[in-house]
Amino acid sequence: MAYLTLFVIAFGAATLLPLQSEAVLVGLQLSGYPAVPLVLVAGVGNVLGSTVNWCVGRAIERFRGRRWFPATDAHLERAQRSYRRYGRWSLLLSWAPVIGDPITLVAGVMREPLPRFLLLVGIAKFGRYAVLAFTVRASS
Repeated sequence: MAYLTLFVIAFGAATLLPLQSEAVLVGLQLSGYPAVPLVLVAGVGNVLGSTVNWCVGRAIERFRGRRWFPATDAHLERAQRSYRRYGRWSLLLSWAPVIGDPITLVAGVMREPLPRFLLLVGIAKFGRYAVLAFTVRASS
């Protein structure tokens, strides 16, 4: 049940939901769960959640300009300009709070190929969890 909880929270945290998967991972690790399975479960959940953002980004263009749509044309243009400037390498920052989730959404809008998206986001997400787990282990 603990691994399922971690997966669901890591998945949700990668979307625009305000969830903290790092706290759950650390708590489980301090409770005696081994680091490697925790990193794998959190990483897979987080990458899949980011893939949802990518899919939303791919589909977002058809809703542009509707009254209920949460982003203005100016917001989308600014995000696209930023992505074009920093390119796919910005996906390596997809682990970062605040900016990471929007980057994955913009990657979908910019039609970043899914295999390259998964590779770069996977490096970022798994890397963050691995560093976190190693830090907890080293300080315990």
